[in-house]
Amino acid sequence: MRKNQLLYILFALSLLSILGFSYVSELSERVPITTCRQWGFYSSKGEKYYTHPEKIVVKPWDGQHNVYGIFMIPDRYRNDILFTVTIDKTEVHCGVFQSPVTTDEGINAKPGYYVIKGFLNTRVALGVILEGKGHQLKQSQNWRVGYVNKE
Repeated sequence: MRKNQLLYILFALSLLSILGFSYVSELSERVPITTCRQWGFYSSKGEKYYTHPEKIVVKPWDGQHNVYGIFMIPDRYRNDILFTVTIDKTEVHCGVFQSPVTTDEGINAKPGYYVIKGFLNTRVALGVILEGKGHQLKQSQNWRVGYVNKE
């Protein structure tokens, strides 16, 4: 009888160890929250322009990569590496871009433009929503990307 109890205890400890290790390794592999750093924004001798997204999707409950904006940039220009989302005019969060945008998004580039998709970290979006400011995530004027002439 004691032999069976010892086996159950060892089995339970092994299972807990494996589950604990997998949880810790998953935490260490998560993408860190993107911080707003100066290197993520181009400076230009000429004028810098800004645009807001053509489409915004805010569905963090559907998992990662479900909070994003789709921006349209003129062909002769390069966009910043990061974009900003401003909440309450003071709280600024940064996101990163992924290209190209698939046509299933329902946004096609106008002639002379290209389309890019910028992702906001899901944890950041959930934090904003839990603060009761989720409606601000859906307002395009709060999302902004800069772009400069390529020359």
